[in-house]
Amino acid sequence: MKKEVKKVVLAYSGGLDTSIILKWLQDEYNCEVVTFTADIGQGEEVEPARTKALELGIKPENIFIDDLREEFVRDYVFPMFRANAIYEGEYLLGTSIARPLIAKRQAEIARITGADAVSHGATGKGNDQVRFELGYLGQNSSLTIIAPWREWDLNSRESLLAYAEQHGIKIEKKGKKSPYSMDANLLHISYEGGILEDPAAEPEEDMWRWTVSPENAPDTPEYIEIGYANGDPVTLNGETLSPAAMLAALNAVAGKHGIGRADIVENRFVGMKSRGCYETPGGTVMLKAHRAIESITLDREAAHLKDEMMPRYAKLIYNGFWFSPEREMLQTAIDKSQEHVNGTVRLKLYKGNVVVVGRASEESLFNPEYCTFEEDAVYDQKDANGFIKLNALRFIIAGKARG
Repeated sequence: MKKEVKKVVLAYSGGLDTSIILKWLQDEYNCEVVTFTADIGQGEEVEPARTKALELGIKPENIFIDDLREEFVRDYVFPMFRANAIYEGEYLLGTSIARPLIAKRQAEIARITGADAVSHGATGKGNDQVRFELGYLGQNSSLTIIAPWREWDLNSRESLLAYAEQHGIKIEKKGKKSPYSMDANLLHISYEGGILEDPAAEPEEDMWRWTVSPENAPDTPEYIEIGYANGDPVTLNGETLSPAAMLAALNAVAGKHGIGRADIVENRFVGMKSRGCYETPGGTVMLKAHRAIESITLDREAAHLKDEMMPRYAKLIYNGFWFSPEREMLQTAIDKSQEHVNGTVRLKLYKGNVVVVGRASEESLFNPEYCTFEEDAVYDQKDANGFIKLNALRFIIAGKARG
């Protein structure tokens, strides 16, 4: 039995699926619909969503199109990269980190418009349904959540197209349709479905959109320098850039050199394995550079503790727990560790590779007087005798006890 709903805020792209959801909400729930379209750097025009919503009967005052690019990178991507977060050793969490921002803004729009419900277009098989809904509930637990893919019987593209034709929803033909399910934002673009459902099949070269193949990348390496302040990249080749501009610039230069492709079989939160391909050019460079600047500015045990915390932090983001108290607690510790992560990193980009070729900081803990192979006056090598013997003491005792 459907719960009575008066007004719902729909996460709306203007594409076929969410346009069908819009009409379906109007018919099935007989409610007023508010559309929300977020620009998080997906690389497509968002204004056409306004025209499409108007065509489907949405009042102009109920159409929200927000540019969230700076907020996305500043308040979500950068904090995540301070942690060097990577899921299951390979995934840079590009889709995962975008969902909490969209959910938060949807809940805000619900409050502004007096809506009592929110809706999304995520399927019942994936992670996004969890990420969206944990985000909604974390903001306002009184909101009714409508997940059409868990309610309707439109379970194939053919049935969606038939519904669109029946209800006069325009289907725009934009040349050959990609066989992949794709999601993009300023951090990455993902590909699923099609031949990728066979984990043994190599992705087709023309699938990739942001990066050239390493084989076709320039034959001359390119050097760049990233400046860091409190763990965040703030300058590129000496130029100060906003967070969104920084990521966009790194995407362009890294993509040109074939950097950032990943082909992964990952474990979804709902329990199944899923094969996906990702392009994260700027993020791949940022991860390498951030670890490099940390290598000279972080205390050893602080760095090791961060590395121990990171898999748990990454899993929380992947599973949709961005707004959880445990993620916020970890973030506080991570941000504390970044107070002295300041300086510059020089990198060489060449045919799919990111190579650190230099790092410098006024707060560097790298002290040549101690680590030099030449003569020094600060380190007594005889001190190592007692250090080694004390660390071996438990082995010595055990060896004597066991004969």
